[in-house]
Amino acid sequence: MHTDTPTAGQRLRLLSYNIQVGISSVRPHHYLTKSWKNILPTPRRFENLGRIAHILRDYDIVGLQELDAGSHRTGYVNLTEFLAQQANYPYWHHQVNRAMGPIAQHGNGLLSRYRPTRIVEHRLPGLVPGRGALMAQYGNNDEPLLVMMIHLSLGRRSRMSQLAYVSEIINNYPHAILMGDMNCSPTSPELAMLFKRTKLREPKEELHTFPSWRPERNIDHILVTPGLKVEHCHVLNHAFSDHLPIAMEIILPSNIEMSAG
Repeated sequence: MHTDTPTAGQRLRLLSYNIQVGISSVRPHHYLTKSWKNILPTPRRFENLGRIAHILRDYDIVGLQELDAGSHRTGYVNLTEFLAQQANYPYWHHQVNRAMGPIAQHGNGLLSRYRPTRIVEHRLPGLVPGRGALMAQYGNNDEPLLVMMIHLSLGRRSRMSQLAYVSEIINNYPHAILMGDMNCSPTSPELAMLFKRTKLREPKEELHTFPSWRPERNIDHILVTPGLKVEHCHVLNHAFSDHLPIAMEIILPSNIEMSAG
């Protein structure tokens, strides 16, 4: 773990993970046999979340998708807060994208060992509402680091408009990280458009994260601008969701100053 203020050239460890609301769907038939967990509470959810929290402890900034901010199915426990407490993160933030009253409070989450200087919630465009981008800014206003977490729509048309919206934000920051479940591969028209409009880039390796029991699709990504040096990027072989987590280690430029307090 990194708990001190980074110095020039210090590494920053990132993780992006779609946790499927703590449901451990690790076989195709689990979508049917465990579907009731999308509505009803169960202690097994928190057993699985405890295993996920153990993985998260090794990272500095974590972007999470498919969480719940506290509804009947989680016993009204905010899963972002729960994971932050279990993994000892001092800073966390939850963005509710699809509020369904007591049934579900679906959204994205941020866990951070460093204090964000600014957090902004964006509503993404789309044919069906309920998608968002959670933006955290670190460092001073002169040389900030932007970290944005997203979970894009299933439809290509909506993803195109969502990434066009995101690109306008990304282009305001020379140092940016975009991570999340994007539901499309690097060769898709959507990401091709994003790469053309911004300076974001992806590691050369094809990192398959979905489905967790037989990863064949490269749809979870951590994209960075050129000023952030990527040391390595890999998929963690921990099947606690229908997605596998993706991790990246980067070296920050010397002019980015982040604070732990």
